[in-house]
Amino acid sequence: MRDVLYLEEIEQAEALLKPQRIEVLRQLAEPRTCSEIADRLGQTPQRVYYHVKRLVEAGLVDQVSERKVRGIHEGIYQAGARAYWLSPRLVGRLGLRKTRDHLSLGYLLDLMEEVQADIAALDKAAPELPSIGLSGEIRVRPENRQEFLNDLQNLLQDLFTRYGGAEGDAFKLALACYPQTAAAQAPEGERDT
Repeated sequence: MRDVLYLEEIEQAEALLKPQRIEVLRQLAEPRTCSEIADRLGQTPQRVYYHVKRLVEAGLVDQVSERKVRGIHEGIYQAGARAYWLSPRLVGRLGLRKTRDHLSLGYLLDLMEEVQADIAALDKAAPELPSIGLSGEIRVRPENRQEFLNDLQNLLQDLFTRYGGAEGDAFKLALACYPQTAAAQAPEGERDT
């Protein structure tokens, strides 16, 4: 099972984006038969098989083995990935984004789409490549925001300059810095330091 499956074809999105199929796909985190899924979901095996067949045709689920039960061959299926990402190209851009100023939300959205596509391409090619993901929270007073952004930009520019030669393995570095919504902020005792 792959970590991520990047959906770039409208047929894949159409196959996936049905509530019952999403529930069937969740059940396929572990290898299961249609009968086992039907029991778990309170549906008929035929109905579940219909959804599994569509997911297999779309390349979202794999038949991993088969067993014979009372003279009948029964397929055992498993989800093809732990996560499924829809390419933003499937929907397209609705309206124009703001300028690609590195401080704009439009630029951040473009960057996240680029990172998503890059990660999906890496997973297809060689999913065991070295990578790192970091996340944390920094608190900055309003009067220090510009100084913080300047320090951050200088720190990264130093890394780009120091390791920006033409030799060695190429790594891409993307940093997203955005204000956290009030609902997403952790209580005082649970914050990362």
